[in-house]
Amino acid sequence: MSELDPQIPSAFDPFAEANAEDSGAGSKEYVHIRIQQRNGRKSLTTVQGLKKDYSYNKILKDLKKEFCCNGTVVQDSELGQVIQLQGDQRKNVSSFLIQVIFHILF
Repeated sequence: MSELDPQIPSAFDPFAEANAEDSGAGSKEYVHIRIQQRNGRKSLTTVQGLKKDYSYNKILKDLKKEFCCNGTVVQDSELGQVIQLQGDQRKNVSSFLIQVIFHILF
């Protein structure tokens, strides 16, 4: 019976690479642009993951002026600073950030 004992596989941890400090995981920095549905047609766009070197208030001011929407910078204990904008501004924010970053780098 010992030959036929089923071997229980160890639990698969999909985040094992991200938690490993010696691996290269986490070396890439991503900016997350998400939408949160409020009630009905109302929505909220959140931007997180920007470098801490950037001035969030200046970025927010430019985004608000460019897209004619209201917004705020929220301090979160886990995520750090998060920019919140009214409406679905995902495409607008992504194109804006690409233009600004491309302009800064080149």
